[in-house]
Parts: sequence; C-alpha cells; structure tokens
Amino acid sequence: MQWTVYLSGEIHSDWRQQIEQGAEAHGLPVKFTSPITNHEASDAAGDVLGSEQDNFWRDHKSAKVNAIRIQTLIKNCDIAIIRFGDKYKQWNAAFDAGFCAALGKPYITLHDEAIIHPLKEVDAAAMAWARTPEQVIEVLKNIISV
Repeated sequence: MQWTVYLSGEIHSDWRQQIEQGAEAHGLPVKFTSPITNHEASDAAGDVLGSEQDNFWRDHKSAKVNAIRIQTLIKNCDIAIIRFGDKYKQWNAAFDAGFCAALGKPYITLHDEAIIHPLKEVDAAAMAWARTPEQVIEVLKNIISV
C-alpha cells in the first residue's frame, strides 16, 4: 500500500524536505501532498476571480480557492503532519488540525516544547506530538509496514 501523507503548516523552514528525504531514505511507500507553500501565490489564489478594493474580500476569495485544494487533499490523505513554527502563528495549520479531527483523520503535530500550552487542544486530538522531523520519520516507519 502506498500511504498519502499531507504536510500542513509552517512554510519558512525545510521541514517538509527533511521528512520527504527521510521517507525516501527508508524506502517508505509514501506520497506527500501539501497546500500551496508559496505565500504570495496562496494570497493571490482568488485574484483570478477579479480584483478587490478591500483586503478582506481578497483574502476571503483566496481562502475559498485554497480550501478546494486543502480540503480535497486532507480528505484523501491517510495521515497528516501539522507543523507549527515558533516565529509566526499558523492559524491555518490549526484549522487543518481541526478539519482532520472532524473527519477522523489521524494527524501528528510537529512543534517545539515552547508552544505546548497554546496547542494543548490541537495536541490532545493528535495521535502523536513530535519535536523534530526525524521523530516524524520514526513514527511513519512504525505505522507503515514495508
């Protein structure tokens, strides 16, 4: 079986590449998916529907266009990895975690100890909490039979 793993969250570091490379190094049968990770492209996703004078409506349209991809990929994944960085607040990642929980999709959170408290509800619904991409790879190795 090939597993589909959705990678959600923080876009300012190489954690996705570390997990993808680790899975490949261990020969795990995994296909990775993710939201649009280019900040400007994500913000402009709704611009094709017409320009807006008010930033609220631009963001609103782009969020809806982005949601088509995000909701489809989450619904079709076997497990999600949701990364929270400490520099920016990833409200979208928290929303993805809630969406996973509502669908009964297992997810693993990935974040530092410094933000345990603000993520207590998100972590409580997660199947695991990892501090490093290497720990995520170890969890994946344990759940995926090769």
